[in-house]
Amino acid sequence: MAKKSAASGLQTPPVLAFERKLDPSDALFSAGVWSNIAAAEQWPMVPVREKIVRGTISNRLKNHADAKLDADIENPNLQTVDVAALPSQADTLQVRFTLRVLPGLGTPSACSYPDYRVKLAQVVTEYVKQIGLLPIAQRYAYNLANGRFLWRNRIGAEQIQVQVRQLRDGKPLHHWTFDAQALSLREFTSTPDVDALASVMAAGLAGEQHVLLEIAAFVRMGAGQEVFPSQELVMEKGDKKKGQKSKTLYVVNHAAGMHSQKIGNAIRTIDTWYPEADTLGLGPIAVEPYGSVTTQGKAYRQPKAKQDFYTLLDNWVLKDQAPALEQQHFVIATLIRGGVFGESEDK
Repeated sequence: MAKKSAASGLQTPPVLAFERKLDPSDALFSAGVWSNIAAAEQWPMVPVREKIVRGTISNRLKNHADAKLDADIENPNLQTVDVAALPSQADTLQVRFTLRVLPGLGTPSACSYPDYRVKLAQVVTEYVKQIGLLPIAQRYAYNLANGRFLWRNRIGAEQIQVQVRQLRDGKPLHHWTFDAQALSLREFTSTPDVDALASVMAAGLAGEQHVLLEIAAFVRMGAGQEVFPSQELVMEKGDKKKGQKSKTLYVVNHAAGMHSQKIGNAIRTIDTWYPEADTLGLGPIAVEPYGSVTTQGKAYRQPKAKQDFYTLLDNWVLKDQAPALEQQHFVIATLIRGGVFGESEDK
């Protein structure tokens, strides 16, 4: 049953959806030499190839009988897997993608109750007027500058340089270069270049200008080192005896790549406002309605704590109870994330 405000008569619409306002492309992997970054646009793409390996038994066994374990070890655990690596003459990985910053924050792409649409627009407009979008945009910009979107490719790198260009008519309008390793993954600090990039992103979210960014990250890993594209989710398990792959990597036009969803998750890893964030010491998590972190199997914004997106949004829009400033940031960041937020029907 839809939630209703006794004072205003507003109800949460059964149909309520928002398009994401930070829209990254897939990232493509290419390889070259650190000293030749200036010619990186001509670097060859990183290919994905198959490898057949023989693994050993390492999983937890239900039966600990020594004889059975010896028998299992004698049976080869053959696996066909995808791998991607730098060529033997290249020591640097380039990860390149584009990012659109879109306006229309307070306008749902679908809303079945017009009066709710009007009230929501008023709430968002008041937030933008009183607080502005710069505090959130600074965190998005920081996650571009620190190379969080590189994920596993960031670990153990000798040097990481991130270049961000704002494009206008296909040509660079502004350009920033960051030393990603000098910027923390656990906290958000201010630098002049991060602030300048954040101002551009805030203007894009506010609809003050068209914003298209091109991001190129250069990771000095070492010649021939393995790199880590996105891994595809295989819905049906293959038969290893028939040679079907146990790991499939993401490929775009014969080149290793990273899913746009994975890049978007890294950019929106800005939520340090969840309950017990200071005491747990986990650092920022991705903005999700319930603070879900799948790798940890935990939701950090449980409804019983009344700090989840739906409780905060309903109180703000239906009851005119504005949450604390940090939670206002979270609600707005969730709208930027996008999604389907309508009231589900009771069955």
